[in-house]
Amino acid sequence: MIRQNNRLGIWLMIATTFVFSVQDGISRHLAGEYNVYMVLMIRYWFFAAFVISIAARASGGIKTVAHTTQPVLQIFRALLLVAEIAVTVQAFVLLGLVETHAIFISYPLLIAALSGPILGEVVGWRRWVAIGIGFVGVLIILQPGLTVFQPAAVIPLIAALMFALYGLLTRYAARRDSAATSFFWTGTVGALGITVVGIWYWEPMIASDWIWMGTLCVTGVLGHGLLIKCYEVAEASAVQPFAYLQLVFASSIGILVFGENLRPNVAIGGAVVVMAGMFTFWRARNKAGSKS
Repeated sequence: MIRQNNRLGIWLMIATTFVFSVQDGISRHLAGEYNVYMVLMIRYWFFAAFVISIAARASGGIKTVAHTTQPVLQIFRALLLVAEIAVTVQAFVLLGLVETHAIFISYPLLIAALSGPILGEVVGWRRWVAIGIGFVGVLIILQPGLTVFQPAAVIPLIAALMFALYGLLTRYAARRDSAATSFFWTGTVGALGITVVGIWYWEPMIASDWIWMGTLCVTGVLGHGLLIKCYEVAEASAVQPFAYLQLVFASSIGILVFGENLRPNVAIGGAVVVMAGMFTFWRARNKAGSKS
């Protein structure tokens, strides 16, 4: 049994969010130059190779890790995540990293709101109030009725809803499957699914962008590896709040690398969403602690 080390876990989570933010920046660049399905397909080939290599080294090998009694659920989860990533990367191109992440960071609130009907969890009135406040933050970002509304601004909200559903289905699958099994199906089925679509959109890529593509694949594997290690050494309740740093890192890359602007409404709305999300997490942790 691995000894709990929350301080190390926090640093690993910070490193994870930074790596994933770099990955988002590279995705924004490549998807602006090439078809998003092709970019995602190549990225998933490396992801699939990563999860297969992990499964091969596990006790019992690939056959044991891949075994599940709920294959339909696992397939749906995997394909849902592929679709969510495609939608999110498209939002990077249309809106930029700053605005996309400011809206996408609302996904923990969506998880809290949907945990009742999907998982049968009880959501108290305080968390419902926090969820409502969080979506006020989203409205501050979108500014409906105050400016010319961009339909594209809804795209990251759709992506957040998809990711929230993926997260809830992952928790549902965990009632019968191990994390390793879900991870295996996510990578392999996701790679097959996106290849069926992406292979028809193949485009020649210049040499310098193949370097970026290779870096994208490496950051994907490195990010997932850091995340796995993070949850191995630390309690989820200790490290999860630091996942919000991805908003800071990704926004910084958007501003410094891509010349994006941080509009006041986006900064204020993003802060409201993060604070509401932190409160829902705090309430859930306290509720879980009171039952133990």
